[in-house]
Amino acid sequence: MAVTPGLVLAAVACAMCLLPVLVRAQLQVGFYQRTCPNAETLVRQAVATAFAKDAGIAAGLIRLHFHDCFVRGCDASVLLATNPGGGKTERQAIPNNPSLRGFEVIDAAKASIEQSCPSTVSCADILAFAARDSITLTGNVFYPVPAGRRDGSVSKEQDALDNLPPPTFTAQQLIDRFKNKTLTAEEMVLLSGAHTVGRSFCASFVKRIWNGTTPIVDAGLSPSYAALLRSLCPSSTTQTTLITTAMDPGSPDVLDNNYYKLLPRNMGLFFSDNQLRVDGNLNALVNTFAANETMWKERFAAAMVKMGRIEVQTGRCGQVRLKCSVVNPNSSPSSVELASVDEEGVIATS
Repeated sequence: MAVTPGLVLAAVACAMCLLPVLVRAQLQVGFYQRTCPNAETLVRQAVATAFAKDAGIAAGLIRLHFHDCFVRGCDASVLLATNPGGGKTERQAIPNNPSLRGFEVIDAAKASIEQSCPSTVSCADILAFAARDSITLTGNVFYPVPAGRRDGSVSKEQDALDNLPPPTFTAQQLIDRFKNKTLTAEEMVLLSGAHTVGRSFCASFVKRIWNGTTPIVDAGLSPSYAALLRSLCPSSTTQTTLITTAMDPGSPDVLDNNYYKLLPRNMGLFFSDNQLRVDGNLNALVNTFAANETMWKERFAAAMVKMGRIEVQTGRCGQVRLKCSVVNPNSSPSSVELASVDEEGVIATS
């Protein structure tokens, strides 16, 4: 396919939109105040309706936002059910399937907004609003969300595998992965506190409690906690085993600082959780947040806002999807290619 001068200029423009300095100026609180003033209210209603039926959906929506932002930036690429370029999508990747949830809540919010303000509010912004509203419902924390994100048109399985931090990461690997996303070690510890809500599939921690059919106890796991986990998760656990357990057994539906209190008791569910205790600097932060829940919530909210700025598309970049699970029907091959622009403005063509 030939690359026209106009396409190159558009590609450069989109590449510029990915630069963090410009992004900070372009996202703004109240972005839809004139074009769709009830946007955040409609999202809040959709989340509240789902939460009333299943309190666990809040944790799912928080995680959905995180998994979106860490892969191709906060562009709602994780919501795409099909990739125009072919191949598996992010939501089909092992870190996301079958564990990601909340897609139907985003779809419901989007449908309501489209009736009120057609072709105006991006799925990426809806996801950011929904995560915030989930935090409000579970932790009584509200923070303003800067908006103006645009939706991407590409979703690749390999991108999820390459960018999402797995539960087997060491402390240094966690620090490095978050640094790659412009987040500090402290912000990594802050955001890890989201593990205080929700559930996990056995596959994420089974190797800490079983070696084949032989029971084992990871050095960072309390023997009694390991025994409890073995009673829940069989040694035959695989990626498709649909058994889950609460990540915070004490208050799984409440966003509090109990996560940090559990770590010194060797009750961090994942290997990566325990790594926050292994590293001295990270451990000091764990102790600080365990001692002061108010401080943790304030800094957690700030970290969520910063995470929501990762590599966003704004202005004329990307699109506003009419349905969050598919790219717009009028998306041309060129527009799909523009969403594939790398950080140097190079387009992959065929």
